Amino acid sequence: MGSWQMRTERGEDRPSVAAGLARWRGAFLIAFVALLVLKCMVASTMSPFGDEAFYWQESRHPAWGYSDLPPLTAWLIWLGERVAGHGLLGMRWPFLLLGSALPWVVVAFGRRSFDARTGWQAGLLCLALPLAGSLGVMALPDVPLTLAAAVALYALLRAMDEGRLRDWLLLGFALAVAWLTHYRAAMVMLAGLLLLLFAQRGRAQWRRSGLWLSLALAALGLVPLALSNWRQHGAGLAFQLVERNPWQFHADALVQPLEQAIACTPLLYAVLLWALWRSWRRRGEGAPWDLVAWSGLGFLVPYFVFGLFADDLRFRAHWPLPGYLPLLAAVPALCRCSGRGWRAATVIGGALGGAGTLLGLGYLALAASAQGADMLAASKAFPANFVGWRESAVQARVLLQHEDAVLVADNFMLAAELEFQLDGRRPVYSLDSALNVKHGRAPHLAIWRRDEAGLRAVHAGEPMLLVVSEAMREREKLERLGAICGSIEAPRLVARRVLFEGRKSFAYYRGRVPAAPLPPPADPAQCLFWRNAQTATPM
Repeated sequence: MGSWQMRTERGEDRPSVAAGLARWRGAFLIAFVALLVLKCMVASTMSPFGDEAFYWQESRHPAWGYSDLPPLTAWLIWLGERVAGHGLLGMRWPFLLLGSALPWVVVAFGRRSFDARTGWQAGLLCLALPLAGSLGVMALPDVPLTLAAAVALYALLRAMDEGRLRDWLLLGFALAVAWLTHYRAAMVMLAGLLLLLFAQRGRAQWRRSGLWLSLALAALGLVPLALSNWRQHGAGLAFQLVERNPWQFHADALVQPLEQAIACTPLLYAVLLWALWRSWRRRGEGAPWDLVAWSGLGFLVPYFVFGLFADDLRFRAHWPLPGYLPLLAAVPALCRCSGRGWRAATVIGGALGGAGTLLGLGYLALAASAQGADMLAASKAFPANFVGWRESAVQARVLLQHEDAVLVADNFMLAAELEFQLDGRRPVYSLDSALNVKHGRAPHLAIWRRDEAGLRAVHAGEPMLLVVSEAMREREKLERLGAICGSIEAPRLVARRVLFEGRKSFAYYRGRVPAAPLPPPADPAQCLFWRNAQTATPM
């Protein structure tokens, strides 16, 4: 037994231990409050992320589920706006609240697994980890999903130790919330299953009635998902399991560890992997090392393997975040019995991680202002999905004041952003863009009758104002802009907004809603929208 443990058991050095504990608690509280203030400032000023705007649009059509996600994200946005009114904070405050609860769950996990000081240190590391520290700034499904995974790990830790009914119920509730949030809840279940199958303490849980009760409660979270897929003919499952994933090996995904190192900051990432290795070696000692090792491994390794064959076109660095959370508690505990090198690496890694969190929030703060976006316009880090939406809506509002018309956007993302910026006071339709299919939104646009078929059925022959987003990858322009011809009758260009040195560009066309689809030109390069975009100049 080490001298530190002996002094603790005999009660020696209690004043110094208490003083040290107070310092760590104070440091956590100061960092937590400061970070929360920064997150609130960003969340109240930054325009919705493209997908975030569509989740807001889903919240205006309450349902058991949607073609891209289970219902909880939309339900939370609905609740947020019912309480605080329409706006950025109205939409985001539930996610700010849930994201801010995450470090407290990590603190509780560390306290339960080791001791109070470890808990506060783990909480500080959680705030420093960029993916976790910035959680809640946007109304995204990863916020409730990550918190649900953290609560499930904490509840399982307690349930395996004490077997109390309340802990098994908390575990089942957390798993149900995960299923209500995202299909990636399957990875939470997989991590738990690995622990229950391969850890000695885990196998013993199968004989406890509490485990089966928690699994039954978790299954309730699948009910809305099953109902929505039944009503939508499996659209959600088809998108998540088939349409968005090529299911073919792509070697470029081997860079995932590098992506994770950048997302976590390199030194902190190395420290977390070291903690996983050390926890894995100690898994035979029982609690809490078996749970830390199997939960960490159960997220990180399957996500890496899954990433080699799955969707590599969308941002995925946040996928393994739940697997890092138990490691954050293990790091300070392991540092006490390790050499000075790892203790120094943890301190420096935590400081650099905290700097990374602040840098990320600073980047979003720049994206929240036109001046900041102008500063980023010339860089590869231009925040295209956060900027230009206000300006596009202002121009549309001006044009609609002069001549009212049905407002239509060329894709789902622009339609959702316009409707949000216009306070939801008028419906915005979307053309049948390939982007709608790529992101799994086409089925629900059809259900809402906000696609071209719904547009023609309700507004055939009426005046139409079409907003076209012209800023996109060059290789996509001909296909996307060339496909618009046939969607509007007698189009004429009436305005164009070119923003941020050409990084964002919106063209506005007046015309009429056709009664039936018009024949597109044989050559997409002859389409008016493509030709105008190629010769675009500010109007």
